[in-house]
Amino acid sequence: MKQLAVYPGSFDPITNGHLDVIKRATAIFDKVVVAIAHNINKQGLFSPEERADLVKEVLGQDPRVEVDIFSALLVDYVRQRGGLIIRGLRAVADFEYEFQLALMNRRLAPAVDTVFLITDERSFYISSSLVREVAQFGGDVSDFVPPRVKRALEEKLGG
Repeated sequence: MKQLAVYPGSFDPITNGHLDVIKRATAIFDKVVVAIAHNINKQGLFSPEERADLVKEVLGQDPRVEVDIFSALLVDYVRQRGGLIIRGLRAVADFEYEFQLALMNRRLAPAVDTVFLITDERSFYISSSLVREVAQFGGDVSDFVPPRVKRALEEKLGG
């Protein structure tokens, strides 16, 4: 039985690694919600609304994917939506951190499960923060993000 999966993150900006996880999640679940976290204590490069627009642009009109912005506790958001949490894993350090989060989420909401998807080896080392840093110093991020995101980074950073 397939169901709804919530793929949370900052997506500041969305990378090819994120897109790989979304693509594979849509093959497993009926619907995937790309849930953009709005942390009022953190200043991102792109606003949550800009991030949502970029995600929608690069994903196109796939009816299996919804883009949403949330600012609640993740497990509360997932309980409200129904379904489970999808997380992408790159390295062992990711696993340790994500394992802690999954256990805390299970403690807070035992009915909310977390499913881990291993990132494609071509995206193993890519993170939004590294992409932002490379772009801030004028480096070429073409291999790490879709063309629309690269343009948005250049517009935002003046490069």
